[in-house]
Amino acid sequence: MMRSRIPKHHLVSRIGWLRAPVLGANDRILSTASLILGVAAAGGNRANTLIAAVAALVAGAMSMAAGEYVSVSSQHDTEQADLSRERAGLTSDIVGEGEDLAQIYRERGVDDSTAHLVSRELMAKDALGAHARDELGITATGIARPIQAALTSAATFTFGASLPVLIVVIAPPATLIVAESVGALVFLAVLGAVGGVTGGANVWRAMARVTFWGALALAVTASIGRLVGTTL
Repeated sequence: MMRSRIPKHHLVSRIGWLRAPVLGANDRILSTASLILGVAAAGGNRANTLIAAVAALVAGAMSMAAGEYVSVSSQHDTEQADLSRERAGLTSDIVGEGEDLAQIYRERGVDDSTAHLVSRELMAKDALGAHARDELGITATGIARPIQAALTSAATFTFGASLPVLIVVIAPPATLIVAESVGALVFLAVLGAVGGVTGGANVWRAMARVTFWGALALAVTASIGRLVGTTL
């Protein structure tokens, strides 16, 4: 009696989607907190610091949205151009397109007869989809969506940047620099822990790595702010 196999769940499959949110959240928290520390260290009062923080949040969210929209739109245009060429090829030379698909499978190690069989069967079901997936690397779930990418980028930036801004709102003015520094490092440590757990890495090493570089960035920015404030 054959036992049913338990499906394997490889952590490497998470790299594609894990890197972007972890890097993005780290950037949003650190860049906003660094700006806040720079302004506060330069002698800015609570109102000035809050205005600068909110301005950075709004500008950053809009910049990320615009940049993401332009970038993904370019990708979308390229994908559509490639799909149009594939449609034309399937109309004018379907036999040649079938051979191209079979060649892809042969290069992956499939023998010639099986490669042609797979090519014919896949093209009989969805010729354009087969070529899009195996020749162009375009899938239904991975196709570029500019508007969705822009809105997602703006939303994630706003969420990440709002955490340091919230500290400015609730922290006493006298302890703003300390509170912002500690709060930002705690946020980064939590982010590092989440990334470590999700990616199957050592949690403490992940936390130490992100807090070290975060602390360095905060210290440099605060030092520049204090130097500028003293000079002015």
